[in-house]
Amino acid sequence: MSQTFDVVVIGGGPGGYIAAIRAAQLGFKVACIDEWKNAAGGPAPGGTCTNVGCIPSKALLQSSEHFDHANHHFADHGITATNVKIDIAKMIGRKDTVVKQNNDGILYLFKKNKISFFHGRGSFAKAVEAGYEIQVTGAKEELLTARQIIVATGSNARALPGTPFDEETVLSNDGALRLGAVPKKMVLIGSGVIGLEMGSVWRRLGSDVTILEGLPTFLGAVDEQIAKEAKKAFDKQGLKIELGVKVGEIKTTKKGVSVAYTNAKGEAQSLDADKLIVSIGRVPNTIGLNAEAVGLQLDERGAIVVDAECRTNLKGVWAVGDVVRGPMLAHKAEEEGVAVAERIAGQHGHVNFNTIPWVIYTSPEIAWVGETEQQLKARGAAYKAGTFPFLANGRARALGDTTGMVKFLADAVTDEILGVHIVGPQASELIAEAVVAMEFKASAEDIARICHAHPSLSEATKEAALAVDKRTLNF
Repeated sequence: MSQTFDVVVIGGGPGGYIAAIRAAQLGFKVACIDEWKNAAGGPAPGGTCTNVGCIPSKALLQSSEHFDHANHHFADHGITATNVKIDIAKMIGRKDTVVKQNNDGILYLFKKNKISFFHGRGSFAKAVEAGYEIQVTGAKEELLTARQIIVATGSNARALPGTPFDEETVLSNDGALRLGAVPKKMVLIGSGVIGLEMGSVWRRLGSDVTILEGLPTFLGAVDEQIAKEAKKAFDKQGLKIELGVKVGEIKTTKKGVSVAYTNAKGEAQSLDADKLIVSIGRVPNTIGLNAEAVGLQLDERGAIVVDAECRTNLKGVWAVGDVVRGPMLAHKAEEEGVAVAERIAGQHGHVNFNTIPWVIYTSPEIAWVGETEQQLKARGAAYKAGTFPFLANGRARALGDTTGMVKFLADAVTDEILGVHIVGPQASELIAEAVVAMEFKASAEDIARICHAHPSLSEATKEAALAVDKRTLNF
């Protein structure tokens, strides 16, 4: 017998669970379906982000950064640390604890907001007069009916053609987050967010890491000046990055993996390693959704086709997050989830794609919002640029981390902020000020006139805004 709800959300990742909570806040009777399992087979809502993405990667980045500081930077502070060792099992155990805390937190939020949670795979059964029947396949079979459906099924790691993930030697982000020992040699294919973050973790812990990137430029989506600054830092750390390569045959053996490739000069090369991490992007997760049962439209990539407001071709069916167009970012999914719940309630939910921040949590961190300088040049925009190095920031000196800079791009006539780009300490936190400023159409002068605490890293933001008008005070 079918259970009836106002809204059924398929997927409990950032887009799904946030959509469910907002819908419940708006007075709807809500169900959320999610199939992620923890090690014991119990529910683990939170999607890729919580289970094998954002959260566990940050836990490992933090652990590896502590280890790196103990080995290489404590002495600068007068702290003697000898024979420093890393317990990989304990580090992975801590990561797992952090993940479980987040899983449990989401389950608590479902209970708090009176959301019915179903542990299993959700798929379309058929369209009915009351809306849609959704089949839940899991330990217990369920049939749910609702007039409004929100699909938030996320994405999966993209594998290399002919080289499937075995999560033992050829790893996706999942396998890269649960290695039991530090590989002597590691190869990563793809220098995007996952490649750089995972490469950083295992390099800090002692692995010899090489990243192979097919594109001729490093971090092509990042402002070129910022990307060059980041590349210098990674080179100095010993993270080997080869650009413009063409990957050839990949062979796995009992000892590890061998990767053949052609470098940017056209020379045949080969690398042997213990582990290979493939991070060449992600694909929308619509397999098993049974979209054809109701005629839900997918594009050639398998993504659900939606309009600007996340409506699909079916009345009452919405889709958000990685499973639709746009950047595959957890916070983008969250914002879409909130907006859709509000639209269902007759409100005017809104997502501004121009002010969605991007972050790479390496050391130095890289964060940006808005347009890059190369984008402004490409569209012929008249703009002004201002930069300020952390080398001239008192708090950065005290931290012992003066790598990088803050960069402002502003309209040459109106001074409206068009983009802010940061490479350096705590860039992930500093970018929030820029997002707020751009959302409220602020000018560089507005930021330059705001009092920032001293000493703080945020002073570099103020100084970069001052630099737009060529009047920095501390550089």
